Amino acid sequence: MFGILLTTATLRAGAGEPMTVRVSPAVAFAPATLIVRTNIEADARNRTVEIVAESLAFYRSSEVQLDGDRAPRTSTFEFRSMPPGTYDVKATLRDASGQARAQVRSTVNVIAAGGSDR
Repeated sequence: MFGILLTTATLRAGAGEPMTVRVSPAVAFAPATLIVRTNIEADARNRTVEIVAESLAFYRSSEVQLDGDRAPRTSTFEFRSMPPGTYDVKATLRDASGQARAQVRSTVNVIAAGGSDR
């Protein structure tokens, strides 16, 4: 039972930073659905947010355009049918030139239904 936890984390780049991220659920078996929620402070420089979930054997990403300070503060990303593995989940907020304004990451584990990670 110990090995079936999928890390739930709230990622903060620090006080006053432009973005926070929450990855869930707390417990999951493969194939898992990862839900990544971003909370982005309103700023005219915000143009895109990209979420990447990557393991040694699997890669998935999603990117949405933002309309600066008129963009919604919260965006939700769903990565469905994630196979077993340890994933580096990275969120990157970019400006109009493609430069990163903020980046946060977390590690999550998706465990095979049989109790092993392979």
